[in-house]
Amino acid sequence: MKIEQLYTNCLAEAAYYIESEGEAVIIDPLRETDPYTKKAAENNSKIKYILETHFHADFVSGHVDLSKKTGATIVYGPTAQPAFTCHIAKDGEVLKVGKITITVLHTPGHTPESVSYLLKDENGKEHALFTGDTLFIGDVGRPDLAVKSNLTEKDLAGMLYDSLREKIMTLPDAVIVYPAHGAGSACGKNIGKETYSTLGEQKKNNYALQPMSKEEFIKEVTTGILPAPQYFAKNAALNKGGYDSIDDVIERGNKALTIDAFATEIANGALVLDVRKKEDFAAGYIPGALFIGLDGQFAVWVGALIKDLNQAILLICDEGREEEAVLRLARVGYDNCKGFLKGGFSTWKNSGKAIAVIEQIKPENLAKAYATASIIDVRKPGEFEAEHVENAISLPLDFIAEKMNVLDKNKHYFVHCKSGYRSMIAVSILKANGITNLVDVIGGYDAIAKTEVPVSAFVCPSTLK
Repeated sequence: MKIEQLYTNCLAEAAYYIESEGEAVIIDPLRETDPYTKKAAENNSKIKYILETHFHADFVSGHVDLSKKTGATIVYGPTAQPAFTCHIAKDGEVLKVGKITITVLHTPGHTPESVSYLLKDENGKEHALFTGDTLFIGDVGRPDLAVKSNLTEKDLAGMLYDSLREKIMTLPDAVIVYPAHGAGSACGKNIGKETYSTLGEQKKNNYALQPMSKEEFIKEVTTGILPAPQYFAKNAALNKGGYDSIDDVIERGNKALTIDAFATEIANGALVLDVRKKEDFAAGYIPGALFIGLDGQFAVWVGALIKDLNQAILLICDEGREEEAVLRLARVGYDNCKGFLKGGFSTWKNSGKAIAVIEQIKPENLAKAYATASIIDVRKPGEFEAEHVENAISLPLDFIAEKMNVLDKNKHYFVHCKSGYRSMIAVSILKANGITNLVDVIGGYDAIAKTEVPVSAFVCPSTLK
């Protein structure tokens, strides 16, 4: 028996490769299929099943393409109604893979069709539980993401309470818990940094598994949930209804464009997405471009900030990272990439076309200007409330499009996040929307907190909720 966790930091997502006696199973695959087919080939195994724990909302799964390429059977849990051919497993159904078995446990709560997969070794001993978004390390799945459901989040939270206590917590403490997500995922409120644990450890340390009534549980898991990123429902619909082949998407998007062709696409309404390092973007960029760097949580912020999955996108990339950018867009359903500028930003700059720059300031210089400075903090509300610069305005990047109208276009603002990645995104968005008198604070709050700028853990009256 072989179990391998395939973790993708950008999405805080864990897929799994399981193998026994030449038969393999993939659980919750990302959209690209090569990692799974290559791994099976390396191990001289054949992929028998593609197990989906639920209709994922935060990424487009690779189940449809992987099934077409390998002949493997897609498996969903009870109540799932996808638009493609698959096997809808019954609660308690046993799937045989080589010398091991995988039992389907219907564990609704995160979504109605959510399941967990219990792996028993060749001796029939409960070895591991693949919990999807039902149980995380230190947390549980949010109960407000059901697609086109008449169930309320309280209804689903009640189901989650029963699933945890009747299906999961009855298993032996030694069972290894393998969830679908780790820290940073918006599928939970506060997921721990570990990517696996044991059920015994979770019974001790996970707040949701402590003794409490169903009413107490419902209140606990539904309190403090931030609104879901806007792309979640759209991705869940793609996972349920199907999508274009990833190979076709990459072929369409990974296309070098001349500067004239690039400029024509801009004129036709395409969005310029600059995915270089934040320092390079600050030094020079195409006016109106949106910055979201590949070296951060790229896919998550693309999904949160680009409202239309069908938006035509043009890429400004470092040479050699073009296909990576197209793939990572596709992971969250943005399939309408028109190509990238051949030669990157240098081509644009050398053509004599207009360029823009981002003004930046060191935190120690912000400290000198603090008395008269208007400061915007684009971190999440919880980060802001834990500690922030006194009198700073809270304008979370997640909601910047809806909140930016409170800003004065004639006013001078200093913008920061935690370390500088999100603030550069925010500045690019604000500038594209006519709020141009902005300065990015290098190093973000981490650097500011080391200066004499006063900080507070209290929510200021100027906070924008």
